[in-house]
Amino acid sequence: MSSPFRSCLAARPLARISQSIASRNGIQSVRSLSQTSARWEDSKDAKPEPPKAVPPKPRTESLLDSIYNITQTPNSRSAQSNPMGSLSQSMVFQALSKSNIDTSVLSGGPSQAAQKKEDELEPYHFHVYSHKHNTHITCTKPNREPIISMSCGNIGFRKSRRGTFDSAYSLTKYVLERLIHTGWPMKIQRLELVLRGFGQGREAAVKVLMSPEGKVLRDKIVRVADSTRIKFAGTRSEKPRRL
Repeated sequence: MSSPFRSCLAARPLARISQSIASRNGIQSVRSLSQTSARWEDSKDAKPEPPKAVPPKPRTESLLDSIYNITQTPNSRSAQSNPMGSLSQSMVFQALSKSNIDTSVLSGGPSQAAQKKEDELEPYHFHVYSHKHNTHITCTKPNREPIISMSCGNIGFRKSRRGTFDSAYSLTKYVLERLIHTGWPMKIQRLELVLRGFGQGREAAVKVLMSPEGKVLRDKIVRVADSTRIKFAGTRSEKPRRL
């Protein structure tokens, strides 16, 4: 007897024994693999089980809600989808809108206008006219009325000494002392330095203003101008002096 035929005979009593054991224990017999068509039909007739309902998760309050105290109603679906859109209705923005904080600097409104108006105001003037023979210093009001006007000859320098560096330095210091003594630095808020000529007194006056003696007016200088006269054509100049 061949080996495949023996295995088939041995398998039959084993299958019968397993079916009898299953019937005794109340276990339904499982269909064999040859009945796959019947199982496919049963699976078609069977109704699919409804999906299990997932219990909704409790809504946790977001970080933005806790910070900005946003209250959302059930009808405000747009606010739930976009929490940043409802920030304008929060208590923080309402408090900022009612506060007295001046935000005009951010908008560039009245502050720029005030600055422009202040720049249009005429400052006080400190004129230094220096040539090779003498140095003249004049301090004027915004309407060009003189406050003080002096030259090197007014403080004792004579002839050729009036055009030296030392005489112009002493003159500038003396004018500043007179202004301080009369209390004009307290009234002067904006000052314009006007230089004219290229004598030695030009540099001497600047040195005094940069020194500790000129600290009273140095911080108030808003403009430095040069009003030196420039000659265009005109009449013939005189013969230069020969030494």
